[in-house]
Amino acid sequence: MKKKILLVDDEPLLVEMVSMRLEANDYEVMCAGDGQEALEKVRKVKPDLIILDLMLPKIDGYKVCRMLKFEDQYKNIPILLFTARAQQSDMKLGEDVGADAYLVKPFDAEVLLAKIKELLKQ
Repeated sequence: MKKKILLVDDEPLLVEMVSMRLEANDYEVMCAGDGQEALEKVRKVKPDLIILDLMLPKIDGYKVCRMLKFEDQYKNIPILLFTARAQQSDMKLGEDVGADAYLVKPFDAEVLLAKIKELLKQ
């Protein structure tokens, strides 16, 4: 069975590029364009992994991450934060809200795939 990945980002080009790469590697990809939609989709489909941008409309990625990590039925879903913000303080905040990994844009697709495999223990 394919692993389900929820990709949350508000940049359509990036979403399309990452989705194609993930699908080519046999993952089922769902997308959300803002934090609110992300929370709704997680509750509906319970993905195996979430790739979450930090700078999102409606609810930012930090809040989405924190909310999911505090809910028992979602706290074990690995969350990979995905951002252009590379400061140490941003990474620390990502850790504080419970993110499982942090990837800085622009990123190497192979690094992303390796991170996903590691988080899904594949």
